[in-house]
Amino acid sequence: MKILAIDTSAAPVSAAVVQDGFLLGEFFLNVKTTHSQTLMPMIETILSMTASTLSEIDLLAVNAGPGSFTGIRIGVASVKGLSLPQDKPCAAVSTLAAMAYGLPYPNGVVCAVMDARCSQVYNALFRLHDGQPERLTPDRALSIEELCQALQTYTNEVVYLVGDGAELCRNAFNGRVPSAVLTPMNIRYQHAYGTAKAAEQLAAQNCLCTSDTLMPVYLRIPQAERERKDKKTTST
Repeated sequence: MKILAIDTSAAPVSAAVVQDGFLLGEFFLNVKTTHSQTLMPMIETILSMTASTLSEIDLLAVNAGPGSFTGIRIGVASVKGLSLPQDKPCAAVSTLAAMAYGLPYPNGVVCAVMDARCSQVYNALFRLHDGQPERLTPDRALSIEELCQALQTYTNEVVYLVGDGAELCRNAFNGRVPSAVLTPMNIRYQHAYGTAKAAEQLAAQNCLCTSDTLMPVYLRIPQAERERKDKKTTST
């Protein structure tokens, strides 16, 4: 199975082509340009450099959330557009799961964490068994303090902090989670290879979708909607 996977869920953007578990190629950028500028040229180039065509792709995978509201919409819309002409199957991957699948460690607990602002994070926990992630919690939005308290129960195994909220949390924990380890910068952020590996599992579980049913997954409503609701509450 040949997979084209993309991630636009946070500041970095990446695209990868993976065939039968083998990484043919991956591009990753973490620069201050919008994903609408970088994503499609990146996809075109990775397909060309791996001698692939869109018609050869068996599965299109995207991190569908949680993450940046704008970034998630760009990624999902791009995959919907690529899928529609040839009715390609799609995989709506959890951004947090993609982080766990992208790590090289054989064992331990993965704490995938994204900065959700206002002292909150998007988080999920996974346990690695010979490099294979087992989900311990659902994707969730919670405060950094709540996450700190939850991780204090994992005292006998290493906890790998991964994601753009990893350093933020490590600093906020202030030594209260001694088993927590900050992953190296080159594997700390979500990237499309992890998206493809998670998509392989979704395919094996027959949990794919069509371009019509592929939708963003949000753990919180967008800020604009929250502000509008606050204004209505204040005015009534």
